[in-house]
Amino acid sequence: MKNYRNDFPILTTKTMLSSCSQSAMSSQVLHAFKEYENSLLVSGMDWNEWMRVTNLAKEKFATLINCDPSEIAILGSVSDCISSVLNALPLSGREVVTTSMDFPCIGQSILAQQKKKSFELKFIPNQDYIIPIESYEKYVTDNTALTCIPHVSFYNGFKQDLRAVSEIVHRKGSLLFVDAYQSAGAVSIDVKKDNIDILVAGMQKYLLGVPGIAFMYIRKDLAESLEPSTIGWFGQKDIFGFHYDLLEYADSAQRFNTGTPPVINAYIANAALEYILNVGVEAIEAHLTELSEFTFQEAIKRNLQLYSPTSASDRGSATAIYCKDANRMEQLLRNENLILSARKDCIRLAPHFYNTKGDIIKALDAIVKHLPETLA
Repeated sequence: MKNYRNDFPILTTKTMLSSCSQSAMSSQVLHAFKEYENSLLVSGMDWNEWMRVTNLAKEKFATLINCDPSEIAILGSVSDCISSVLNALPLSGREVVTTSMDFPCIGQSILAQQKKKSFELKFIPNQDYIIPIESYEKYVTDNTALTCIPHVSFYNGFKQDLRAVSEIVHRKGSLLFVDAYQSAGAVSIDVKKDNIDILVAGMQKYLLGVPGIAFMYIRKDLAESLEPSTIGWFGQKDIFGFHYDLLEYADSAQRFNTGTPPVINAYIANAALEYILNVGVEAIEAHLTELSEFTFQEAIKRNLQLYSPTSASDRGSATAIYCKDANRMEQLLRNENLILSARKDCIRLAPHFYNTKGDIIKALDAIVKHLPETLA
């Protein structure tokens, strides 16, 4: 694909392979900081412009996952999203199913709600760091109200077949909640084709943005059947009515908006999503599929212990390599201007479309060199 490296200033001094945690920032996205700063310096306050840019970001995310912009709410994080959904769902006497491969905030949020509502929680265990599709047949029942899954696991890049999971959980009467934080921007997503009820994602990973903003898709008819109690003035039908004594939910997913949106984050998200859409997710996915397989094979050649799935169809773009002291490895690599991300006992190589096979080789060779220092 086209060489985009010149658009990312940090790549002149560092090798960024940390898109599972924070991607490199393009010049175009960095310029969005200046645009917001300029609005403060020139206008002081410009609500109309701020809301226009915020809505543009929402529209671009809707394009990315193929839904109507009205089905997108803006919150601060995925933790906010899952907590808001759980709070709104009628769960008493039912059960919620999640997996051992989900990011911890999902299980933690469910456990917090379980203290207030009487429902059962099931964790689907992993088998060699994947969730076999047949596990959903076993653990999801006709009493399951919500099934929560990661599209791609934060830990080792395990990727799930959304359509296959959706078919099983819907047949059993469960809603499907998808955490796409590790896939949005790197993998093609179509919430309509895959029949997804709720999907959430933040910006700073493969979407080239920064922390502090998350997008939540909720299918329109589902959203309008729910009454969120985590609410704010942007979740009201008439946000500028300022009715202190009236609660009137907005249409569709807009009712899940809370207070004033993170405007500067929305400026950045708008620029980042425009960049991603211009490059094209299909092209990005093809490039990352090639790099993922290359990384996997080169790691095997170096006798590194891999925790990512052996099957290419089960792998996202991140590759997890066992390292007893992964945090130490991350720092040692950083000292050589190699930016990777540690999680528990793994160091993760997570390239993006601006990365090359040369970047992968450089990182793997450095890992081999430093591995003895991190196994003591």
